[in-house]
Amino acid sequence: MGQIHNIEKLTDCKFLNLYHLNATSIHNTPVSYFVASRAKSINELKIKTGKNTPDGVIIYSLYGEKRDRVVLVRQYRYAIGRYIYEFPAGLVEPNEEFHEGAVREMYEETGLKFTPLKVDPAFEKPYFTTVGMTDESCATVYGYAEGEISKNAQEDTEEIEVVLADREEVKRILREENVAIMCAYQLMHFLQDEEPFAFLKEEL
Repeated sequence: MGQIHNIEKLTDCKFLNLYHLNATSIHNTPVSYFVASRAKSINELKIKTGKNTPDGVIIYSLYGEKRDRVVLVRQYRYAIGRYIYEFPAGLVEPNEEFHEGAVREMYEETGLKFTPLKVDPAFEKPYFTTVGMTDESCATVYGYAEGEISKNAQEDTEEIEVVLADREEVKRILREENVAIMCAYQLMHFLQDEEPFAFLKEEL
C-alpha cells in the first residue's frame, strides 16, 4: 500500500477545494498527487476521517400515472462547456439526512414533489464518483415525482432544463447527447426493464 506523507491545501473555496499529496507508492516511487474534494479542511478529507459519508445525492425518479417517464435535467456544465443530461442531484447540507436532501434538491431543481422509496442500503449507500481525481461520493435515492415543473427555486448560477423522458426520448438521449455515466447506466435499465425499480426488491 502507498504511504501518504503530508497533505497541503491549495485553495479555499466554498464548494470544492484542491489538495496536494506527497506520497510514496508501494514500489517505493515518489508520488505527487492532486485531489479535489468537497472537504473544507485537511482533517475533513476522507483520507483522514476514514468515513464515507455522502457529499451529495443523485435522484432517480419516475413520473406520471403509469410511471413510464424518468425525471432528467439538461444542464450546462462549465467543465465541458456544453449541456449534459443528468439525474437531478445536489450536495447534502451539514447535518442533513440524505433522503431529506434528495427531497429538497428535487424541488429546488425541478419544482416537483419527490417521495423516496425505502430500499436495501446496498442500493443507496454512497459510492465514489470519479475516484481518480476526487474523494467525492454520492448516495442514490430512488422514488416517485409528481406535480408541475417549475424553475422558481433554481439558483441564479444554474442553467437547467427539466426533461420528463419516455423510453423513446431516452433512446435518443443515449444515442445523441452527452450523458453523465451513472445516469446513463440507469437509463439503459430503464429501457429494458418493464418495471424499472424491480431490482430494488431483490435481497442482497
